[in-house]
Order: sequence, then structure tokens, then C-alpha cells
Amino acid sequence: MSERLAGTSFSLLKYDNPVLVREPSDGNKRRVDELPQLQPASTGLTGGNTSRSIIATTPGPVPDPPSPPGGNKSRDAIRREAQDAINAILPPKEWTEDDQIWRQLVSSTPATRLDVLALQEQLDSRLKQRQAREIGICPIRRELYSQCFDELIRQVTVSCSERGFLLARVRDELNLTLLSYQTLYESSLAFGVRKALQAEIGRGEMEDQIEQLKHVEQNLECQKTELKVELERNAKRAQEDMESLKEQHAQEVESLQQSNKQLKELLEGVLTGNK
Repeated sequence: MSERLAGTSFSLLKYDNPVLVREPSDGNKRRVDELPQLQPASTGLTGGNTSRSIIATTPGPVPDPPSPPGGNKSRDAIRREAQDAINAILPPKEWTEDDQIWRQLVSSTPATRLDVLALQEQLDSRLKQRQAREIGICPIRRELYSQCFDELIRQVTVSCSERGFLLARVRDELNLTLLSYQTLYESSLAFGVRKALQAEIGRGEMEDQIEQLKHVEQNLECQKTELKVELERNAKRAQEDMESLKEQHAQEVESLQQSNKQLKELLEGVLTGNK
């Protein structure tokens, strides 16, 4: 029995010892039928050394609490009602081992103050052992606190099933809210990845455009240098042409002045001879 218990994963939720569920017969048919029917879920226990097929149950929608008891009831009836309420809120585990079906119910034993203190110590110890993060998103911390909350629901349900059903509704609503936040978080991550990829693609195109503009800038700089050199050369040539024209003009003026002087002297000599 100890090896079978060691083969299951540790949980803060308190369970009874596993019970071997045999095929229904005349002697134990009623006992098997009284156990709650289980629905397989996607998650299960981590097996030990023995090969086993494990089926775990996850809490579904919480059914309505039973009607208030009327009249006097025996302890067995009260205990059976508490066990039924616990099974409805926290379904038992079921797995197969060596072609035998085993079932482990959540314990219906009432909890004392020492049990609550021990639960707190176990929670702190498991948080340290599994190195759960104190802040931020941490699946390990969420798992352990969910187990602790289920154990508290179990303890409350044993003493008051109605209060246990109400706490189970609060738990389910909290799980739905957390699932919504998780979906939103995953969507935001996907959106961020898409934007990053788009930015990376746009960055490549922008870098290519920058390279092209740099080549255009270099070509324009070369053209500017060539035009500047040609402008200086044209200015120098125009200056030389202007100097040459000025020199030619000065020579022509000087030649005309010499001719004018000679003609004037000739005219004066003619006028003087006639007198």
C-alpha cells in the first residue's frame, strides 16, 4: 500500500487510501454503483515504477447543494452526505494497474486547527522545494495554491456542505477569470510576435531603401563636385576672355587715338599751307 501511495504525485489535497474497484457482482454491486461516476480528463497522476493507465478527474460545474437535512440522522448518514458533497465538488481519482481499477476518494475526515497549521507549513515547504516564483506568472505557485484552496474547500464541506458548494462556485469563477487572463496574455504574446516580425520585415526594406538613398546621395555629391569644378573652370575662362577683350579694346582705342592725332596734324598742316 505504501508503494502505491508513493507512486502518486504529492498533493496538498487530502485523499483516503486507494480502494480496489472490482467488477460488479451480487455481493458488491451496490457498493460500486454508489460510487460517483467519473469522467476521464486530459491530466493525470505521474506514475511510479509499475506500468499503469491513469485517469484523473477535474472539477466540473458545481451541482446544486443538497436540500437541508430534516429530522434526526445517524452519523453514517451525515458522513455519507458529506462524502457525496465532497465527491461532487472534488471528484476522486481513478486509474488502472495490472488490469485492476483503483479509486482514491477525497478524504471526508474533519480537519482540526493543527491540520490547518500543517497545511500552511506544507504549502510553504512545497513552494520552496519546487522553487516557485514569488511574483509574476508562475504555474507552480498557481498549482500549489489551487491544491491548498481545494483542501480548504474540503475541510469546509465536511462541516457545512452548503458553504463548500459556495466556495466551489467561487473557485470555478476564479479559474474562469484566470483562464480569460491567460487567453488574453497568450493573444497579446502572439500579437507582439506578429508585430515584431512585421517590424523586422519592414526594417529590412527600410535598410535597403536607406542604402539606395545613400547611393543616390553619393552620385549627387559626385555631380556636385564635377559641376563645381566646371563652374570654376568656366569662371576662369570667362575672366581670361574678359581680360583679353579689355586688352584688345585698349589697343584699338590707342590705335584710333594715334590715327586721330595724325589726321589732326595733317589737317592743320593743310590749313596752314593754304594761307
